[in-house]
Amino acid sequence: MVVLAAISFVLLFGGIGIGVAIGGVPPLPFKAGVSIQDLFVAHPVAAQAVGVGVFGASVPLAIYAATASARLRQLGVTAPGATIALAGGVLAAAFLALCGLLLWTLSRPEITADGSLVRALYFLVFLTGGPAHVVVLGLLLAGVAVPSLILGFLPKPVAWAGLVIAAIAELTALVLVWPPLMVLLPIARVPAFVWLIIAGAMLPVQRRRVVAS
Repeated sequence: MVVLAAISFVLLFGGIGIGVAIGGVPPLPFKAGVSIQDLFVAHPVAAQAVGVGVFGASVPLAIYAATASARLRQLGVTAPGATIALAGGVLAAAFLALCGLLLWTLSRPEITADGSLVRALYFLVFLTGGPAHVVVLGLLLAGVAVPSLILGFLPKPVAWAGLVIAAIAELTALVLVWPPLMVLLPIARVPAFVWLIIAGAMLPVQRRRVVAS
């Protein structure tokens, strides 16, 4: 599980980093006076780099969710937590995959020729890779953290940290109502992936290895 979370982390943020290095920091879709069309016309390679990285990150994330769910059931979890973790992780991976494919589409010259289409697709990129992905990613964290806290699978500080991050992730749904709250997206996303790596390393394989803390 550690390797899966680490690979997803590297692909996601590595792809974003390469895209920023090539084309600069992309503007927010809500920002007025900025030509989104010009950005993608001028930097198609940057869009492809981010798109490939984001899409690639979705695969190990989906496998992580399936593995975490199976691990929880193996540890004897019969409550909905294991299913919530699976559903949240699969949805988070699906939204990442869709975001990556939309970004790759925005690198095509036949698409960037239409300014209205570019803006519409860019909003979808933001929504799928932003609030939609982060909200359901929070479900993955909560699905692992809650049973781990109750049954002692993880140290209490680690389990509580997962719940706090999950709560922040759920609050990002409010971006749809008040866009300035988009500052919560990186605050939730980055710690979420770090927590998944830590939880993957600490979650026991067998019930007899459960820690008492």
